[in-house]
Formats: sequence, C-alpha cells, structure tokens
Amino acid sequence: MPQIIVLPHPELCPEGAVIDDAQTGESICQVLLDHHIEIEHACEMSCACTTCHVIVREGIGSLEEADELEEDMLDKAWGLEPNSRLSCQAIIADDNLVVELPRYTINLARETH
Repeated sequence: MPQIIVLPHPELCPEGAVIDDAQTGESICQVLLDHHIEIEHACEMSCACTTCHVIVREGIGSLEEADELEEDMLDKAWGLEPNSRLSCQAIIADDNLVVELPRYTINLARETH
C-alpha cells in the first residue's frame, strides 16, 4: 500500500499526517477525508471547482496526468504550482506521495461550519 505524507497545514492538519493504508485506485481527496483531514470539496469531487487543490511535493510521476477538464479548473486555483492537482482527480498508484494543502482556496463558503 502506498503511503501519503501530508505536510502540516495550520487549520486542517496542524501536525501533518502519515497515512499508511492508502489504497491504489482511490483519490487523494477521498483518502484524506477517510483519515479525518477535512479538505474542502465543494463540488462533491466532480471536478467542478478547485477547493480540493493540493500540491504534490513527491511522487507526482506515479499519478496519471491531469486531463483537460482538470487542467482548466486548476487554472482557477489559488497558489497554483507546476505540481498542483485537484485531489479529487488524482488517483493513487503504487508510489508514496507527499502532499501539501494550500493555505487558501477560492471557496467563499466552507462545507463544514
């Protein structure tokens, strides 16, 4: 099973996290949510917003390339970097990943209040 290391985020994951039981074929977003890291996902993981944007610091080569729809959505993300992905579309393969959750999103209303 691949491991996902989540770098510290002040609100969502202050201590960072190590997820040792990520399943190949699951999205990064779903794995984070399953491990109580409440990443935003305003479109319910349908690739219609950018609130689940993550930066893959290590292991991006193991992910399938973003399709055109994801690329178009990423253009709207806050803090876009070359290794940015929408976590709802980034499907885990066999390699370990290190992900960073951006400090901000363009979501004006959070899922959880």
